[in-house]
Amino acid sequence: MKSIYKISFVLLLTVVGSSCKKYLELENPSTISFNATFGSVSNTNTAIIGVYNLLPGDNGITKEGTVWSLSADDFKTSGSYSAQDRRGISMYGANKENGELEGGFKQLYTGIERANICIKGIRSSDLYADGSSSKAQMGKYLGEALTLRALYYFILVRNWGNVVSQWEPSGDTQVWDVPVTAGTEILDKLLADLKEAEALVPWIKEGSPLVAAKPEEYVSSRWTKGGIKALRARIALFRGGYMMDKQSHTMTRSADYKKYYQIALDECKDLMQNRNYHTLNPVYENIFKSLHTSTRIDTQNELMFEVGAYGAGSRTDTKLGYYNGLRLNGASRFGQGGGGIMAIATYFYEFDQLYDVRRDVTIGSYEIDANNQKVMNTLNNMTDAKFRKSWTTHTGPIQTLAVNWPVIRFADVLLMYAEADNEVNGAPSVEAVAALREVRERAYAARPDMIPVIPADYTGFFNAIVKERLLEFGGESIRKYDLIRWNIMAAKFAETRTKLRELMNGTGAYANVPLNVYSKPAAYNLVTSTQEFATLDTFGGSPNVTLYQPNAGTPATNSGYVTKAWRASINEEYITGGSTGFATFFEANKKEVFPFHQNVLLYNTKTEQNFGY
Repeated sequence: MKSIYKISFVLLLTVVGSSCKKYLELENPSTISFNATFGSVSNTNTAIIGVYNLLPGDNGITKEGTVWSLSADDFKTSGSYSAQDRRGISMYGANKENGELEGGFKQLYTGIERANICIKGIRSSDLYADGSSSKAQMGKYLGEALTLRALYYFILVRNWGNVVSQWEPSGDTQVWDVPVTAGTEILDKLLADLKEAEALVPWIKEGSPLVAAKPEEYVSSRWTKGGIKALRARIALFRGGYMMDKQSHTMTRSADYKKYYQIALDECKDLMQNRNYHTLNPVYENIFKSLHTSTRIDTQNELMFEVGAYGAGSRTDTKLGYYNGLRLNGASRFGQGGGGIMAIATYFYEFDQLYDVRRDVTIGSYEIDANNQKVMNTLNNMTDAKFRKSWTTHTGPIQTLAVNWPVIRFADVLLMYAEADNEVNGAPSVEAVAALREVRERAYAARPDMIPVIPADYTGFFNAIVKERLLEFGGESIRKYDLIRWNIMAAKFAETRTKLRELMNGTGAYANVPLNVYSKPAAYNLVTSTQEFATLDTFGGSPNVTLYQPNAGTPATNSGYVTKAWRASINEEYITGGSTGFATFFEANKKEVFPFHQNVLLYNTKTEQNFGY
């Protein structure tokens, strides 16, 4: 799978410029002609690889996953506020000079340009003409190009709202400076394109894409029919949700929004009827371990599409597990890693105390010290944990770990189905309840009898979906965009601040949470996350007990236990402060979208800055 990014790519960028080109500074490594590329099945495959090659890298789509998608009520960025870096984005205080907003923006448009070239080349190729023996294979490549373009545009729209759209190569564009296109219009185009693409591309493990690692199969690092259907459902739900209206400066929803929920419902239903291709991995942790190694422990193909990372450098890797994830001391046998993303303190307590296995996979409640032992973090210093250098084979100072980025998985299909069914029908059907229950049953695998009751009414079921998606997808670049499309970001941020204040004061649901805990280093055994957490050494017993009840006493001074601030680590600065506060600068009907970087406004003079920036 990872060898997809070892392939040298050749793209025929005979471009003369457009609004897109001015965003891009395109390279032209081509040594063969346009017709020669798309007159050969092999060369066309190589060109498609060139479109995939814009997915990883420091400015690839993990820029959204590790920077742009923060903060929500699960995770935020570590460090102190600056309007011009990732902390400014996390605290919703980024300005038009923020350096994290330009590189990724450019790379998305580079991907669009390459996809446009491939789409034109394939549609005009004799190999795609009626009667050609290569028509089906070229059609697969066309479907991939359409889907890659859709993904790049979708990321742009959900972060900036209205953006410049271009559906042809820059060399065919006559007008360079053009106004932005409404995000709703772009998404409608993407839904149509994906409908075409899903009919062209095979299911996983079918077809012949000339992938060196698996020459007989389409795999999860290339778009397949299942992945395309799932992406179409996700885009449909976003289109059916609330989006920023550039004229009124308010979050609005289309009057016909339910038709988009119906699209999502139909796509997910079809996927649920084809479970021989994709279904749930029975072990939640194994989904994420599969991203770290070429040895797959996701034979059920829950991972429907992932960005393949080739750890050869910053342009082909994701930096996952090094930038973010479980924090590792540089002197440990693993080398330095993790710590760039922090869990919101209340997120730990959203999970069931004893039975939900997702908590300890998702949240790094401990770090690895210089002696290779696990040490309890303070409550305000926990990290995301689905990406871990210690799950790879790499040690030492290496930063590029070849950890893949999960774009969409089958659990999302089940929960999108449940949500869409509830919205279309005004209450959940038996099938919608079953879909939600299936996700919960895996989370509560050891005690399915402890699964919370699933509401049967519209509002109760919707709230259950909101909570379940928080628990299931933490740290996967999903939560922020869910809050946006539901238009509940302001409400959830206010709710989280109320919870944080109750946690700080030890009131309400947090009345029994201790002010401090006492811990000492314990062996890091690289066993399951549930076992790893349970064997943390905290005074008074298991951390599943000591982190949920007042201290029974204090350890002897010579016992080796040290004080770890728990509730004591939360203060008003953490909640609303201007340096490290939670989403301090968020403003409804404004900060749901980013400002355009100042250079973007110079590249295209018809692009108007988003409201309030």
